[in-house]
Amino acid sequence: MLKYIGIIAGIFALASCAEDYPDRFHATEGKPTVDFVRYADQDVFITQAFMDEVLCIVGSNLRSVHDIYFNDQAAVLNTSYITDNTLIVAVPSTAATVQTDKIYLVTAAKDSVTYDFKILPPVPKVTSISNEWAADGEEVTLKGKYFIDVTGVNIPGVSVSNYTVVSSETITFKVPAGAASGPVEVTTASGTGRSNFQFRDTRNILFDWDGVYGRAIGAGWRDGSKVLHAPGDHAFPALSGNYIAFAADMAAGPWDDWKEDEMAFNYWPGAVGSANPPLYSNTDFANYIKKYGVGGLCLKFEIMVPTTNPWTSYALQIMFSNEASVSEANMTNAYYTADTLPRYVWEPWTATGKYDTGDKWQTVSFPLSEFNKVCGGAACSTAFDDSYLHGFSLFVYGGSTPGTAGSPIIAIDNIRVVPL
Repeated sequence: MLKYIGIIAGIFALASCAEDYPDRFHATEGKPTVDFVRYADQDVFITQAFMDEVLCIVGSNLRSVHDIYFNDQAAVLNTSYITDNTLIVAVPSTAATVQTDKIYLVTAAKDSVTYDFKILPPVPKVTSISNEWAADGEEVTLKGKYFIDVTGVNIPGVSVSNYTVVSSETITFKVPAGAASGPVEVTTASGTGRSNFQFRDTRNILFDWDGVYGRAIGAGWRDGSKVLHAPGDHAFPALSGNYIAFAADMAAGPWDDWKEDEMAFNYWPGAVGSANPPLYSNTDFANYIKKYGVGGLCLKFEIMVPTTNPWTSYALQIMFSNEASVSEANMTNAYYTADTLPRYVWEPWTATGKYDTGDKWQTVSFPLSEFNKVCGGAACSTAFDDSYLHGFSLFVYGGSTPGTAGSPIIAIDNIRVVPL
């Protein structure tokens, strides 16, 4: 008797569910049909749309749709937005591998209905270039997103006539004669994307070693005069005039050898009677600090590490310094390793055991928000703030990982701080 009571109770429960959820989704059989597509939020018929846009497909028997694809990319279906005659769906945000310009509506029985519809990529995003200070005729690599059906690439002052779209994220070209300073643009059918970075960026250059845009030399304990080089000093070409180059026979590291004079540069305003002004006194720098704050800025420079002299040990310590840390009372080697002084610790060779730039100058970028380490690479307890934008030091020492002995050449030019 109890068995039958349980069955009857279950039947009543199911009946109750049906009454409580009369509008729950019921998939139908057969194939769907599509009459037209419109925007979900306005009654405008369309035959193309951008990625991430929300559409309304209008037709019949749309409850039979089990999967939907735009080109070869699956979209997310939400049955709450499907009726017999309408289906609301967002275009996938991933670019198609194969562009068929069709929507595919697939049923549970794997029957498929196609509808002609073109998916446009978003406006291109131009995020970086391999060398922001590339010379005329030099081949560069442009990175970004949505480089699809590219119709033009422009550098200030000149249009690039010969470029190769390697992928939707990479374009290569040789810098044409007449290129000037400013943003790089990529144009597609979706519009024109403009870089935040500037080609041949002259903004807020702190050190160019020539005195053209930035300072010609440093100040303080190791002012850079021992590592300063002119064009022609090395087998590789200079970037734009003078540069500094750290070069020495180095042990495996990170603590058993230190070539102080060959591997260090300092700019210490006010130290040892120096009349050099603080870095933040630059008009551009002061304006950037006020407008963007430390978190909205990054340090950039161009680097050359030739294949003949790869970097295989030790870290490049990149330090901004506050006024107190470069006072005469603190002028000892302890300044370099003090755990209270935050810095960026760069060890690009650790991934493969060595690092070089393929005999080309390359642009590297370091957000100031990531200047939060001590000499050994651990987290620094002292927070980095704008008071540290007073002086600047570079030196090769310490780090987190032992490497292998070598004779690296690490050349650096056009040190600058610009908005992210």
